[in-house]
Amino acid sequence: MALLEAIFGKKKKEFKASCYITKEPLEKGFGYLLTTAQIITSKKYWDMVMTEPETMSYTMSHFNDQSSGTQMRAMIFEKYATISKPWIVSDSVISYFEVDKNEARANAKKWWETEGTFIPANVGPANQTLNETVFSHSKQYAILEAGSKKVKG
Repeated sequence: MALLEAIFGKKKKEFKASCYITKEPLEKGFGYLLTTAQIITSKKYWDMVMTEPETMSYTMSHFNDQSSGTQMRAMIFEKYATISKPWIVSDSVISYFEVDKNEARANAKKWWETEGTFIPANVGPANQTLNETVFSHSKQYAILEAGSKKVKG
């Protein structure tokens, strides 16, 4: 086997990525690298997540005082808030986040150069990287308030 690899050469697979949020493919070197803390503190992000077709029924249930909808929204929050890796995101969603775009772009370039191994500061689950008050406010908004304008009008 080693002889065949030496003769034919094993081609290295090209590193590719897609936006963690929209799933759209990203061109090499593009995008923004964010932390879970930066993601979950965005009200715009939660309004989007909680009103997507897959989650809208939970949002409707929640605002109709059905505990099952609220429980599902809590589970959705936990799913995203506990992500320990950095998030590579596209140009189409960066406006949802109040971040230093130049720094996020520079971190993305480092991430691409290291084929996804670069880790920016403050990466980890949000409850470990945010102060308790900010985490609590973000959690409360995501579970209890996100999407209310779309549902209530």
